[in-house]
Amino acid sequence: MTTTDAPPPTAVGTSRPPADRTGDRPPRRDSGIVDAFSHVFLVAWAVLTTFPLLWAVVSSFKTDEQILTDPWGLPSALRWSNWVRAWNAAHIGTYFVNSVIVVAGSLTLTMLLGSMAAYVLARYRFRGNRVAYFLFVGGMMFPVFLALVPLFFVVKNLGLLGTLPGLMLVYTAYSLPFTVFFLTAVFRALPNSISEAALVDGCGHFGLFFRVMLPMARAGLLSVAIFNFLSHWNQYVLPIVLMQGQGAEQRWVLAQGLTGLAITEGYRGDYGALFAGMTIAMLPVLLAYVAFHRQVQSGLTAGQLK
Repeated sequence: MTTTDAPPPTAVGTSRPPADRTGDRPPRRDSGIVDAFSHVFLVAWAVLTTFPLLWAVVSSFKTDEQILTDPWGLPSALRWSNWVRAWNAAHIGTYFVNSVIVVAGSLTLTMLLGSMAAYVLARYRFRGNRVAYFLFVGGMMFPVFLALVPLFFVVKNLGLLGTLPGLMLVYTAYSLPFTVFFLTAVFRALPNSISEAALVDGCGHFGLFFRVMLPMARAGLLSVAIFNFLSHWNQYVLPIVLMQGQGAEQRWVLAQGLTGLAITEGYRGDYGALFAGMTIAMLPVLLAYVAFHRQVQSGLTAGQLK
């Protein structure tokens, strides 16, 4: 009868030291070079991004002679007259107000309809749920250029061609796929215990959505609202196609107005007013990011599973 060698017994109350497993682990690579390269790349990207913006803002206070002879220098004085000419003579003020009206209306409709659709798709199970969800997702892959011609005739037949309400509805339709896709993940990540407790306490489905779920999804709602705001504010193709007809120039949005300003002031040589108009168009976007950049960063992870 053979016996196997067993390890010697240990005394009561003593423990065997853990085995040394450092040799099994791969050596840690020095990431100093990678970190240095990443920081240099990010700094270079930040400079390339911010320098044109700062140059446009500085040039909006210069005379035409200073812009042409000393494009990289600072203005000798702050000439607010460039901003006044752009706002009044070039009608940037009218285009700015039109853009605010269109973006405010389309953003309200997009967030209201998108959040309601996303909530139903995320929290309720019914026949056709996944089909409806993937139809919204498929809408994100449909380029707007393929729909310009039929979209033009649809809006024209509805009598909304060249009107601000028609532009609002089109903005809303093209923003809903991304909004539903983003917010569906946000509502899915919310705990079920809170909604069940609210229903037990007598809260209806309508009150559950507006009084409980929407406040809990505030970070995600704010993030997608900012993305939609940037998309609507910078939209150019849809206004060019849909703002047609007699007197449509008075209802142009800011992107169209800047194009007309670039052509008009380029022939006149009034580059100071042109840069002032560009700065006016950039200010709402910059202010929105500065005010809500923390909410955007926190909202990007709002739909992750916990």
